[in-house]
Amino acid sequence: MILLVEKYITVENGSIWTEKRGKGIPVILISGGPGSSNYLEPVSCLIDDICEVIMFDPKGCGRSRYDGNGYDLESCLRDIEGIREEYGLKKWVVIGHSWGADLGLAYSMLFPQSILGYVSISGTGVQNDRDWKDTYNRKKEEIDEMKPDFEYEANKMVHRSLINSWRAFIKKPLLLKEISQLQLPSLFIYAENDIRPSWSIKQISNLISNSRYIEIKRAEHYIWLSKKIELGEVLRGFINKNF
Repeated sequence: MILLVEKYITVENGSIWTEKRGKGIPVILISGGPGSSNYLEPVSCLIDDICEVIMFDPKGCGRSRYDGNGYDLESCLRDIEGIREEYGLKKWVVIGHSWGADLGLAYSMLFPQSILGYVSISGTGVQNDRDWKDTYNRKKEEIDEMKPDFEYEANKMVHRSLINSWRAFIKKPLLLKEISQLQLPSLFIYAENDIRPSWSIKQISNLISNSRYIEIKRAEHYIWLSKKIELGEVLRGFINKNF
């Protein structure tokens, strides 16, 4: 039986809903968006027999409260670090999906002392590229990709404030150099049929020395909806090998 713990954590200008399940290697799951509540419970079920998995709704999203007019990337990262501290974890594996994978990369750079390893699932990379966007928008019109049933609507205010902050963050002159200096086990998982181009993630994977890029055949952006078994095998393989 999987043990569940639900906890609200007080943070700057709000409170964050969190849930812990399973036992083993500590893991934080970060959903995408930005501005979306947690939708990664199906992913937690793939590893919660070997991992202590923590999920959360960001401030202003889903079950989490926020008293403000938007917040920046650094605030979001401090909130994640606050979750780790609240649960009394020395280090954990960071697993993010979509924009959550990009957020996890930034967290790994700002709080390296808190990281065991990093996993990007269907991330978008550190880019604001016109060709990337054009390809994504064209395929979005042509292809009806599978999506989860989101329990809560996305918070547009949170989305816009974090997008603006992210676009400022990726312009840092030393960003790529700092990524290349990461010394942690890293895994970049992509879906063969994702409507988002993969080149930006391949670039980031090749910057990190202890990194591997894996593409799951015939999978889409929300990989677990069509290739749950394959995703579980990849995640468990990475965790069992490195931790």
